Amino acid sequence: MTRITIVVHRFTTIVLRMVLLSSVIAVTPMFAQDMAQMDHAAPAKLVRDVRNATKQFLDVNNAVKAGYGPAFGCVSGPDHGAMGIHYVNPTLVGDGQIDVKHPEALIYEPVGNKRTLLGVEFIVDAATWLQNHNNTPPALEGQDFQFIAAPNRFNLADFFELHVWAWRDNPQGAFVDWNNQVTCERQ
Repeated sequence: MTRITIVVHRFTTIVLRMVLLSSVIAVTPMFAQDMAQMDHAAPAKLVRDVRNATKQFLDVNNAVKAGYGPAFGCVSGPDHGAMGIHYVNPTLVGDGQIDVKHPEALIYEPVGNKRTLLGVEFIVDAATWLQNHNNTPPALEGQDFQFIAAPNRFNLADFFELHVWAWRDNPQGAFVDWNNQVTCERQ
């Protein structure tokens, strides 16, 4: 092989490698996006299930009739966002169970005297749950609950909780505690 042939061969090999590498780089985000969508299949189901279970509570008066009442005032985030007003059903909080059809708390955003349903919070006493479930923390439709230790801002014993933003989108995710699209400033 002549020197020119060797140079052309090396140059062609380098170009082909670059094309192959750029193809891999271009395709990788597409696979990642598909994987992310697959990961969200279970959460989307939980959001739909919560919506179906709570549509009667779009009217806050129905929540009150069902044993829910406001607790803790409107909860604002430490540096951003808010949760809103938690309407808690003490009977459900104390039963030691987790049931998608019976959330322990309904979350409303106040606008003057009006209340807009945003989502729910599932709450269970940590000691009771762990004792009755072989020391296994709770999960619902594949979503792990967060452990909140005492002392906490609610002055409660250790508990597990999971927020589900079923009626208001949360850009950080459907199961994140704080929602930047919620405010307590309009009450």
